[in-house]
Amino acid sequence: MATSVPIRVAAALVFAGMLAAAQPARAQDSGEGFLFRRPEGAFVVRAGFDQPFANSDIFSYVTNDFTLRKSDFRGLSLDGELHAQLGPRTGLIFGLGWSGSKRTSEYRNFVDNDSLPIEQTTSFERVPLTVGLRYYLTPPGAAIGHLAWVPSRFAPYVGGGIGAMWYQFRQTGDFINFSNMSVYRDVLKSSDWTLTAHVNAGVDVSLGSRTFFTTEARYTWARGPVGADFSGFHRIDLSGLALTFGVGYRM
Repeated sequence: MATSVPIRVAAALVFAGMLAAAQPARAQDSGEGFLFRRPEGAFVVRAGFDQPFANSDIFSYVTNDFTLRKSDFRGLSLDGELHAQLGPRTGLIFGLGWSGSKRTSEYRNFVDNDSLPIEQTTSFERVPLTVGLRYYLTPPGAAIGHLAWVPSRFAPYVGGGIGAMWYQFRQTGDFINFSNMSVYRDVLKSSDWTLTAHVNAGVDVSLGSRTFFTTEARYTWARGPVGADFSGFHRIDLSGLALTFGVGYRM
């Protein structure tokens, strides 16, 4: 699968987050298991799996005509987040993510003149850029007087947000021209930007005064326009459910 500009941006963000999380805490800001002040925010990187719902007619077409199933669009999910603390339990979240899949297939009911499969490769990518709010169901930490802030061992949360999503649906390979039953090679692609919204829930598990493990489930809604290569189809379903795991670094 060719690497697009949005994917390179997402990869750079994840790499930067890993570097930030790996930096040692400064002595003036942290002690043994506590901080000398409440964190102003955090940086988080996650990886996991995303299952698109694939509930539009373009997916019905490729799963009926080709040897594809809806589950074949399940793929890797990566995301990075920058948190800005608004209050003891609330935060503003800026996020950039990527999810994608790539599968080979063939026509279910047709072969070429040599009785060989007529094969294609289908890829599906989504890159959401979002802003949202988070609310911790229990305090993520407690102040001890005016000199220390101790993180909670477990901090469950819920949240939601909105943003923009770039997507690309692409098929490369051999196809049938049903007007004369000839086989031709082509690249069919549809990519665009659209609006998106999500709700999420997860839990942070403190590993130290600054670092924490985090896991999250996210439900995303989005539908986008289709390009000229897939004219005649309705808007493509970009919604899905993702489960991710990662690490964070308090700042």
